[in-house]
Amino acid sequence: MKLGSRLLVGGIAGFAATLAMTAAMRRLHDRLPAKEDYPLTPREIVDSSAAGADLAMTSAAAKDVATAAHFAYGAVMGALIAAANPDPGKRTGTAAGLAIWIASYMGWIPAVGILEPATKHPPRRNALMISAHLVWGYSTAVALRELKLARRTILTDGPAKDAPTKGGTPV
Repeated sequence: MKLGSRLLVGGIAGFAATLAMTAAMRRLHDRLPAKEDYPLTPREIVDSSAAGADLAMTSAAAKDVATAAHFAYGAVMGALIAAANPDPGKRTGTAAGLAIWIASYMGWIPAVGILEPATKHPPRRNALMISAHLVWGYSTAVALRELKLARRTILTDGPAKDAPTKGGTPV
């Protein structure tokens, strides 16, 4: 697969995996003790970034931005994974999810002053976010495999037998 196709397929896989990740985050968030039952880091990143830029956002707008940013980041990370390795196994994908958590929550996010490093977050919340990133990585690898197989089978070249024809030729 050419790089452009790998980026496209990886972006789709990362986007889809972000839904699985979000579902895991929601379910695990329900299990946190009351004192740790506050918005998870995608929303905290948006709130902190908006405050740092002196932007006022309604609650609904912040939810929309957090949702869009979370899925966009998942898509970008999926594209980067596919660019580096178009066919990662489930273990490789899971390891990539962990690497993204480390690079994000121990790396660039605290480095630019958006959030404190994960070492300062409550351990159960870190466990939740690490687990969610493992789900994301695994799901991204599975989605990449499925999309790669789809491109070889249901999306391959062939006659358009169900297309309208005029004199036997597709129109």
